[in-house]
Amino acid sequence: MCGTVLADSGEVNVGGTNLNSLSGWARDRFRAEQIGIIFQQFNLLPFGTVLDNILLPLKFAPKRRARCPDAAAKAIEMCKLLGLPEGVEKSKAANLSVGQQQRVAVVRALIGEPPILIADEPTSSLDETSQENFLDLLFAQVAAQKSTLLMVSHDPRLASRFDRVVYMKDVVSVEGRQA
Repeated sequence: MCGTVLADSGEVNVGGTNLNSLSGWARDRFRAEQIGIIFQQFNLLPFGTVLDNILLPLKFAPKRRARCPDAAAKAIEMCKLLGLPEGVEKSKAANLSVGQQQRVAVVRALIGEPPILIADEPTSSLDETSQENFLDLLFAQVAAQKSTLLMVSHDPRLASRFDRVVYMKDVVSVEGRQA
């Protein structure tokens, strides 16, 4: 979906761009500009500050950076919107709770308003109440930015929150075998 692995045949089109036709460098740039990713393990730099972690994607994406002229102020505003404590941007990522790290990962993925957001099991480490609150905040931010959210989850309870749901048991490979 984001061009890290190429299809063996056919085309993979994302937002009208055929990823298979791009060079490795161009795919990396496309991904940096167009796709925000919330990793399952968050992938924060533990000894970097929260602000350093949030602003990192903008270093690789000039167009995304241009959509966010005052990135530090926007990052701090988004942290507040996602319920992080005031001044958190100065904290080291390693000193945050799991829930706080998760919200920082969301801000990092959303900074610069990428049109596509991919979330890999972003609620797996949360209890049901925290999960609901987190998803409310995530969906509000996605709607505000008019981004598309593609989320992977093993939790079937989350399906009701989405316009479209694809179950892996429904995916069939080109050869006709179940994926």
